[in-house]
This record gives sequence, C-alpha cells and structure tokens, in this order.
Amino acid sequence: MRGLACLLMFQTHCYDSWLNAGARKTTFFMWSQLGGTLPAPLFLFLAGISFALVTGKLLDKDVPAGQIARTTIRRGAEIFGLGLLFRVQEYVIAFPWAPWTDLLRVDILNTIGISMLLMGLVCWVVLSRRGSRGALISAAIAVAAGISLLTPLLWTTWRPHWLAWPLESSINGVHNLDQPQPWLFPIFPWTAFAFAGLAVGFIVLSRWAGERQAKIFLLSGGAGLALAWFAHWLDARPVQLYPVYDFWHTSPNFFLIRIGILLVILSAVYAWCRWGAGQWHFSPLIQLGQTSLLVYWVHIEFVYGRLSILPKHANNIASASLGLLTIFVSMLALSLVRTNLKRKAETRSAEAAPAEHIKTAAV
Repeated sequence: MRGLACLLMFQTHCYDSWLNAGARKTTFFMWSQLGGTLPAPLFLFLAGISFALVTGKLLDKDVPAGQIARTTIRRGAEIFGLGLLFRVQEYVIAFPWAPWTDLLRVDILNTIGISMLLMGLVCWVVLSRRGSRGALISAAIAVAAGISLLTPLLWTTWRPHWLAWPLESSINGVHNLDQPQPWLFPIFPWTAFAFAGLAVGFIVLSRWAGERQAKIFLLSGGAGLALAWFAHWLDARPVQLYPVYDFWHTSPNFFLIRIGILLVILSAVYAWCRWGAGQWHFSPLIQLGQTSLLVYWVHIEFVYGRLSILPKHANNIASASLGLLTIFVSMLALSLVRTNLKRKAETRSAEAAPAEHIKTAAV
C-alpha cells in the first residue's frame, strides 16, 4: 500500500513538473492530478496503522504506558526533524532564488511527524488511565472526527490570527500568504487521516481480527464504499453547518469520502497480496514501500530540483511518461541497493555478536 502511494506520488510530481502548457489542459493531466490527491492521505493513514502495529506489540509485552509513549513520541520527533532537514536541503539547493520562508513550509514529512507526536500523546493519556484497545480505537475515531469538524472553521471564521504566521500555518497552512493554502499539509485536516489509520490499525491488527483476517479486510472495502456513499448523500443535504463551505479542501464530507477510498484500497491491496501478484517472488511496489522515505527524499531533486532529468514545463505526455518510467526504475534500483546494504549490515552484526560473546566469556 505504501509502494502504491509512492507510484501515485511519482506520476503526480513528474507530470506536474514536466508537462508543457498544452498538455496541462488535457483530460489526462486532470486525472493525473486527481490521482495526486491520494498519496498524502495514504502516507498519513499508513503512519497511523504502523503506529498501531508498534503500540500493539509493546502492549503485548506489557510495556508501561510511559515507555510506550516515549518510544512512539521519539520516533515522531525524528520524522519531524527529518522534515525540517528536508526543508533546509531544498532551500540550500534552490539558493539564492528560493525565499527564506520556504524553510518554514508545512510539508508532508512535518505533518507525519506531528501526527505521530499527537498519536503518542493520545495513546499515553488513554493507556495511563488503564484504557483498553477498544478505548484507544474510540479515542482515535473521536480525535479524527474532531479535527475534521474543526477544519472548516479554523480555515475561515475561527482562524487564529493572533499567532505568528509560522505557528498559524501549522494549524491551517496559511504560510505567509494571508490565506490558507491547499497545497500545504497543516494539522487541520491532515492529521485526521493518521488518527483514522490508528483506529483501523488497532482493529485489523487485533487478535480477534487476526482469526478472521480475510473477512475483516474484505469487509473493510464494503465499509469504505458505504462510508463514501453516506458522505456523498450527506453533502447533498440542503442544510450546511458552516458559514464558509469548501468541499475540496476542508469539508468533513470529503474527508469521509477519502477515508472510504482508503478502506477500499486497503481491501484491494490485501487481496492483491494474498491472492494476486503480491504472491510473486518479487513485487516492485512492496520493495518501494520498504524504503518510501528514501525514494521520496531523492526523487524530488530529479523531478523538481536542479537535477531534473527533463526540462520543466516543456514536454508532451509521451516524453514525460518516459521520464516517469525512468524515475520509477531508478528509485526501484535505489530501493534495492538500500535494502541489500541494510541486509549485509545486519548479517555482519549478527555474525559479530557471537564472536564478541566468546571474547567476553574468555576474558
């Protein structure tokens, strides 16, 4: 599923960076960019599922709530720090024409890190009160719903104008442009996808679900379709709760539709991995998903940066598609190199451990 997010991200960035003015007016480009609305929710949703996996394993080992919180929050801080480092790298590469304010852009890595920090805090509060997994699921759903419901207000009538713009931007993506920017990734609404993933993760990774794995994953697809239909029906009602309504950027109904789509993708990916091509000896998408942070970090420079492999905004669909294929193959090769190096390092470490033990015993 994470590899699929990488593939969708590649095609979105490549066509956005390389297509000329004429190609950007085509239906092809419209569908490409529509597909580009999925990678960020996918990455955040999967961050929530991964968080549930780690937290669940620690709970099974009876690790105290405080230690679980420190472990998970530390990882969130690391991702947030990497997000800041990425912004510094982009600024240095684009110097001197890049404005210094780019250093404070709220990007997807920053938001994933913040999401993990917030999930760690919520889990610590629930677990410190001896809450169960059911309580964790309920808390995750409540937080996701609260973030989604508050988003339209925090982007319009409840905007925290009194905050300095870098702080307000982390809430609603205003940056330094006086209005929330839909191309940024602020806490509202984006972290809600992570909390939705956290709830889904605790459900599908539970022992109860493990005994009914295929049924649970396939039912999640049906639940996703029902949720998307319900949200569409709700959006068609004549009554609106908000003074300013923006379906595509802040609407809780659109959030529910996207959660429904993510559940359908989760179900389809499970079927692909259990009965489809995911059973083959080698899966490019699984491989990319194992190194998603690395390929995200690197591909940006070869698509948007000074090292772009094609001239920007100067290509037709065919040449841009060839560039996309080049990026995909190159990032897959990079992913394989990274995996092999890691495997060799782990092998050397495992081989060195017994020798060190013998040496210590001899001493």
